[in-house]
Amino acid sequence: KLSTWNMAASMFKRCATAAFKVKRLSPSLSAKRWLLSPAYTDTKLWEAREKDPQNLAVLADMMDRTYDRNLPVSSLTISRFVDNISSREEVDQAEYYLYKFRHSPNCWYLRDWTIHGWIRQCLKYEGREKALHTLKNKIQYGIFPDDFTFNLLLDSYIKDGDFKSAFSVVEEVMLQEAFDLSSTQILSLYTLGNFFSTRPQLAVSEERNMGASLLVCGLKQSNTVGLSAQLLGNALLGKVEMLKGIHAVFKGMPLFWNRGYVGQALAVMEIVSAAPGDVMLCKDTLDYVNDLLQELSSTPETDECGGESGAEENKEREAVDEDDEAEKANLPQYVSRFKELRSHLETLGKVESASFQTLVTAVAQQNLGEAEKLDLEQYEVRFQVWEADKRQLIQREKELREKAEQERQERLAATAAAQQA
Repeated sequence: KLSTWNMAASMFKRCATAAFKVKRLSPSLSAKRWLLSPAYTDTKLWEAREKDPQNLAVLADMMDRTYDRNLPVSSLTISRFVDNISSREEVDQAEYYLYKFRHSPNCWYLRDWTIHGWIRQCLKYEGREKALHTLKNKIQYGIFPDDFTFNLLLDSYIKDGDFKSAFSVVEEVMLQEAFDLSSTQILSLYTLGNFFSTRPQLAVSEERNMGASLLVCGLKQSNTVGLSAQLLGNALLGKVEMLKGIHAVFKGMPLFWNRGYVGQALAVMEIVSAAPGDVMLCKDTLDYVNDLLQELSSTPETDECGGESGAEENKEREAVDEDDEAEKANLPQYVSRFKELRSHLETLGKVESASFQTLVTAVAQQNLGEAEKLDLEQYEVRFQVWEADKRQLIQREKELREKAEQERQERLAATAAAQQA
């Protein structure tokens, strides 16, 4: 039965009501990269922050001695260290102390401006791979950037045409559910569209991450691009579900617990076919889903866990339950229904001939500039809040030191008086 598919249809109806047409670009325009403007990536405001010059060797020695005594290092200390990075070598040193801070009693107090500054310093001193490493290992380093900071790192990879690394950043945006800014959605879809166009060879876990990124980001858009992303995302997650079971889909993913992702992909097709207006699905995404379904149909069950070790294979098979097997049994009906829906979409003229890559480029051209304006306004406000919070912490640190010194002097005076007596 296709009850899961019917249930999923209702989940996507809201996407159709606000759908609008994405203008198609000419071939010459679609070849260009529409990226963040120089104003967005400009460091002038950040460099104008109040400086607190420090000797990093002295700071490092102080932190080492503090950790050796099993005492906590303050968030201001690690902030100062990051803030005073001036070379690639010091980026490596800062990585070490970020790790140490994360595994200390004060780990929850790593400041947002320290994370932002860390990413900026990595970009400034050619340590971008360190930024990505700490981001992908965020639990070990405590690096949870805000949307604006994500955009800076993502844009740097896009400008270099490194869409594989850019995709790694989008994965982290998805895992942190940080698609709140329109600019982040646009850059992420642009990355996913360009990475998808290369038809990368992905492991099952990577297909899951790409599927989840496409779906979660696509749900933020109600146009042809967003619905095509939802179609692709659901299909990729459905593939993982068919091969590995539903538990493999949801492990560590910000997804609703709902079986039948292939059925949900079909639900997107039905929504588009019933939607008024010019909303469509890209032909190349439909072709990809068709190939995916054919691949699943021709995959022997004995090959489902190919390449896994014996222990891992047994563990995965244990995770596949009766409901997973029932979902696999729906595959022939899914294939048949896909063909019907695609034929219906073609009849209605709702298959977009322009590629997914071309359309995400069009969205970037049309909408990124406007999205930047709001981001920059919010960043200026956030920057001022950071500066005020930092001044308050510095003042509190000064007062605590003065109080500690006063108490020390009183103890010395009391000891001296006792000796005289």
